Amino acid sequence: MSVATRLLILQLVVLTLVIAALSVLIALDERRDSDDASRREVTGIAETYALSASTIAALRSPDPTALLQPEAERIRAATDTDFIVVMAPDGTRYTHPDPTLIGQRFGGHIDRALAGETFTETYTGSLGPSIRAVTPVRDGDEIVGLVSVGVTRERIGQQFANSLPSLLRISAIAVGIAAIGATLVSNRIRRQTLGLDPDQLRRMYEHHDAVLRSIGEGLIVFGRDRDGRVRVDVVNDEARRLLWLPDGPITVDQLPETLRRIGPDADEEHDEVHVTADRILVVGRAPVLWDGRRIGTVVTLRDHTDLQNALGELDSTRSVAESLRAQAHEYANRLHTIVTMVELGHHDEAVAFTTAELATSQQLIDRLIAAVHEPALAALLLGKVTEAAQQGVELTVTEDTAMGPLTMLTPLEMVTVVGNLIDNAIDAARSTETDETAPWVEVTVAEEDSNLVIRVADSGPGMDPDALTRAMTRGYSTKQVDGRPAMQRGLGLALVAQVVARHGGRLRTEPSLAGMLVVEIPLHTPGRRDGTR
Repeated sequence: MSVATRLLILQLVVLTLVIAALSVLIALDERRDSDDASRREVTGIAETYALSASTIAALRSPDPTALLQPEAERIRAATDTDFIVVMAPDGTRYTHPDPTLIGQRFGGHIDRALAGETFTETYTGSLGPSIRAVTPVRDGDEIVGLVSVGVTRERIGQQFANSLPSLLRISAIAVGIAAIGATLVSNRIRRQTLGLDPDQLRRMYEHHDAVLRSIGEGLIVFGRDRDGRVRVDVVNDEARRLLWLPDGPITVDQLPETLRRIGPDADEEHDEVHVTADRILVVGRAPVLWDGRRIGTVVTLRDHTDLQNALGELDSTRSVAESLRAQAHEYANRLHTIVTMVELGHHDEAVAFTTAELATSQQLIDRLIAAVHEPALAALLLGKVTEAAQQGVELTVTEDTAMGPLTMLTPLEMVTVVGNLIDNAIDAARSTETDETAPWVEVTVAEEDSNLVIRVADSGPGMDPDALTRAMTRGYSTKQVDGRPAMQRGLGLALVAQVVARHGGRLRTEPSLAGMLVVEIPLHTPGRRDGTR
């Protein structure tokens, strides 16, 4: 049986037993109250009859029975009692409902009444078990007789039996109401437990827990509470590791902002890229359905940080290879030109052609080597100048570019930041190329006011702050698709933002020039997200 069925049966049994026990207690209490009422009633009748002057006068007469018997029977019928017995002090009956018992001794205790006390007792007499009251009849200080008024147990039982159907109806109604309540509770629990029995629930939990711990992807399940607020229902160990989440229950506010906006009503999505402070995550989300009703959203997280780094290094290597191939082709053309000029006897022109090109290249190399003390950055800038030229973009490294040895960023981080900013700028500049306007990119790397400042400007359309915010967390490309920037096609700015955030810096647009991105990183950062210094 399901948990709900077992609980329903248990509730019905318990409620029935409780109501039955209460009914018995009420019945016993009713019986006790009935006995008390009978005692008060017979006591009042006995005392009233004993105080009557006609009763005293009859007891003083020569024939008390003739005077007392009719009166006693009349009062007995009027008060609905079973007997009124008037007797002499020695217990001889003067009256009785059964005339044959008149003159015989009273079958009960009279000692306390002879002592002047009115009392009640339960006694089995000539009419069976009864509740009776015995009181003295006084003529001045003398006790001239006794009066006993009683009601048999049979009559009391009959009165109780007459009230019993009402009690049973009330009990039945209580059981019915309890059954309806238990059924409603059972139905709710059946919906919540999906109609499963305890063993199935236990096995499901064990399998659920084992699966959550064993899968290699992070898993988060969003739902809603009774008030409609978004809550996090499930977070597995891998998701905690990827998002640096603590043990125990997780709230929505503890999640990264990009995941916080997903919620339980998000549309289905596959392979969506999210960038946290130190990881690149591929996120998938799908609705959780039950009986055709949506109850939440399941989000999967795959760590692509190492893969993206490897792809970045591969792209850099491919870029260098393409640059070398292009340079080899260009230098081959130049060499053929020089050889031909020599063969034609234009020696001076050949020397001038050769030295002019070498002087321009060597001047840029000398300036960068002198101003930039990080070889990886100097090599990157030189390579990007050549790469941009091959794509028809003029890339300029400004004269105020100067940087000492790296202390806050690793060479790889510096290459990531500068390289991606330049690549995005080249793409943006090429996207607005016209016959009248030549695309250009301008780069500055300098140390200003205890900050490392990197400025990359281009002739492209620029990026507003909202677009930059999206690009910093979800990937962005300046390439146009249907007239709009294509989201999810580039991670360059997201990777830049990741490095900048790791070192406590900021990435912003220049208000005075939309086509400029500025990175500012303190020269002395407190520490990284991963705990290293």
